[in-house]
Amino acid sequence: MSSESPASIVRRPSTRLARGFDWLRGTPTGLVPLALAVGAGAGLGAVAFRYLIGWFTELFTGHSDYSAAGHAINPLVPWLGIFFVVLAPAVGGLVYGPIVQRFAREARGHGVPEVMLAVAERGGRIGPQVAAVKALASALCIGSGGSVGREGPIVQIGSALGSSLGQLVRLPERRLRLLVACGAAGGISATFNAPIAGVFFAMELILGDFGVESFGAVVLASVTSAVIGRAVFGDEPFLHLPAFHLTSPAEFGAYAVLGLLAAVVGVAFVKVLYGIEDLADKIWRGPEWLRPAVGGLLLGGVLLALPQLYGVGYPVLSGAIDGHYVLWFLLILLAGKMVATSLTIAVGGSGGVFAPSLFLGAMLGTAFGQLAHAGLPSIVGSAGAYGIVGMGAVFAATARAPITAVLIIFELTGDYSIILPLMTAVVLATALSKKLSRDTIYTLKLRRRGIDLLRGKPASPLESMPVSTAMRAMPPPIGVDAPLDAVLARLTDTNDAVVPVVDDAGRYRGVLTSRDAERAATDNALDDSAGRLAALPPALSGTQNLSSALDLLNEADEDGLPVLSDDGTRIVGWLTHRDVLTAYRQTVRSTAERARPDRPAIGGFRVVTLELTGPGPLPDSRIDQVDWPPNTRVMALRRDGHALPVTAGTTLACGDRLTVLVPPEHADTLTDLATKRTSA
Repeated sequence: MSSESPASIVRRPSTRLARGFDWLRGTPTGLVPLALAVGAGAGLGAVAFRYLIGWFTELFTGHSDYSAAGHAINPLVPWLGIFFVVLAPAVGGLVYGPIVQRFAREARGHGVPEVMLAVAERGGRIGPQVAAVKALASALCIGSGGSVGREGPIVQIGSALGSSLGQLVRLPERRLRLLVACGAAGGISATFNAPIAGVFFAMELILGDFGVESFGAVVLASVTSAVIGRAVFGDEPFLHLPAFHLTSPAEFGAYAVLGLLAAVVGVAFVKVLYGIEDLADKIWRGPEWLRPAVGGLLLGGVLLALPQLYGVGYPVLSGAIDGHYVLWFLLILLAGKMVATSLTIAVGGSGGVFAPSLFLGAMLGTAFGQLAHAGLPSIVGSAGAYGIVGMGAVFAATARAPITAVLIIFELTGDYSIILPLMTAVVLATALSKKLSRDTIYTLKLRRRGIDLLRGKPASPLESMPVSTAMRAMPPPIGVDAPLDAVLARLTDTNDAVVPVVDDAGRYRGVLTSRDAERAATDNALDDSAGRLAALPPALSGTQNLSSALDLLNEADEDGLPVLSDDGTRIVGWLTHRDVLTAYRQTVRSTAERARPDRPAIGGFRVVTLELTGPGPLPDSRIDQVDWPPNTRVMALRRDGHALPVTAGTTLACGDRLTVLVPPEHADTLTDLATKRTSA
C-alpha cells in the first residue's frame, strides 16, 4: 500500500506540468515541439485560408478565379451582367470593414509590417484574435476583388498563431519572437511550396538574425508547414513556369538592365501605394468601418476595365510569362496592378503586397524581354525567362530581401541555370532601390507611424534635446594677458573647474581648466599668460542635439566642452557628461510625472516622432488645443533644424518634427491624429 499522502498525490500532476513548461521555456530541445506545433498550425492555417479565398471568390463571382475569366458574368446574379464586378468589392468591404474596425485593427493592410513591429518592439506579442480576423478579412477582400496577395495575410496568421502559443506557455521574449518567425516561415512555405524561401523570409525580414538556434527552429517549422501544404495541394509549385535557358553570356548585360528597371518599378510601386493612401486619407470624411465599402466602388470601376486584376491574379501572371499578352497590354497590366493594389490597401482592404510585386515583375520582365528579343534575337532568349527574373528583381527592390527573392524564384522554377542571371538582376535592383529610397515597402508604413525599424532602436530623447537645455553657465572670462597667478586665484576663489579666456575685444580664445592650471603650476610656468595656457577643445553649438554632443564628448575624451555662439566668437556655456545625464533624467522624470503621476519612471511609454508633412488638425493649432491621447506629452519640437521651446501656447506648423511621449496602447491613436485630415 502506498505511503504517499493525498496532498502529495494531488500536487504531483501540477509539479510535472510545471517542469514540462520549464523544459519548453528554457531548454534548446524544448524549442523542437514548439516549432513543430507552430509549423503545423501555420500549414493548416494556410490551407484553410486558401480554401476560404476560393469559397468567397466563388460566392462573389461564380468562378474559381475571376482574373482568368475575362468579362464573364456571375451566374448567381446574371441580371447584373458584367457590372456585378463593380459591386463585389463594395459588398465585401461592407462585411469585413466593421469586423476589422471592431476586433483587430492591425488586420488592416498588408500584414508583414505589423509582424515586424511585434518582433522589434513588442517582444513578439500579437493578439490571438488577429489570426482569425486577418483570415476572414483578407479572404473576403481577395474573394470580392481586392487586388492584393495572400502571402502577407498568411504570414500574419502564422505569426499570430506562433505568438499565441508562445504566450500560452509564457515564453521569454527572445523565444516568443522566434516562434513568431517560425509562423511567418511556415506561412510562406505552405503558400509557395517553398520551404527554403520560407526560412530565409523569416530570418531576413522578420528576425534579422541568422543564429544557429533561430535557424534550426525556423527550419523545423518551415518543413512541417511545407509537408502539410504538399499533402493537401500536391508537390507541384503553384506556378507552372517555362524552362529557363541562357542563350549567350552577353545576355547577362540585358539581365543587368532589367535589374535596374526593376528597381525603378519597385520604388515607384512603393510611392504610388503610399501616395494613394495619403490621398484617400485626405478625401475620406466618414467612419473607418465604411471606408472599404465606399472605396470598393472605385476599385470595382478599375476591375470593370481590367478584370485581369481581380484578386491575386496568378493565372494572369502565368499567362504573361507564357507569352499570351502583347507588349502594350503587359504595360497596361503593370500600371493597372499598381493602381488596383494601392487602391485596395488605401481604402482599408486587407491583403499582402508580396504577390503584387511578383505580378509587376512578371509584366515588366516579359515586356522588357519582348523588346530585347525583337532588337537582339541572336543574343536575347525568350521573353518568359525575363519575366521570371523580373519577378524576383521587383520583389527584391520593394522589400530589400535579396536572399529571399533569389530562393523563392529558384524554388518556383527548380532550375539552377536561372541562378546567375537572377542574382545579377536582384543585386542590382536591391542596390539601386536603396539609393532611390531609404525605406522598403514594409518599413515605410511603420516609419510613417513614428517607428523607425531601420535605425534599429526607438528614437532617443537626446536626439530632440538641444545642447542649450543642458549646458551650464560659464563664469566670467579672464583676459588673454592674465598671468598664471591670476588664473590660479580665480579658480581657487570661485571653485570653478573651468574659466573662459577672451581677448581685448571679448572674443573667445579658449578655456583653462583647473587641471591645466595645476599642470602649469607644477611645471613652474609662472611667466605664462592665460592666452598661452588656454586650450581649444572641440566646440559645441547651442542648437546641436545632445546625442551628437555626447558622441563628441566621448571622442574628445575631455571633462567638458565649450558651447559657442552661432558665429563662434563668444562662449555661452559649458557641457559635461553629467550635464547630459542630468538633463535626460529631468526630462524623463518630468514627462512621466506629468503624463501619469502614479508612475515613477518612463517604463510603459514610447517615444514617437511625428513629422507634420501636410494639412491636418495639428498644423496651425496650439499645443494645448490639440486633442492628444490620454497621458501624452510633447517632449521636443524642431522647426527647420532648430529646437523650439515646448509650451502650451506654442503653435505648430507644417514641417515641424515633434518628439512625443505616449503610452504604447495609444500609439496608433496618436498616429491617426497626426495623419487625419481636416474637413475644411
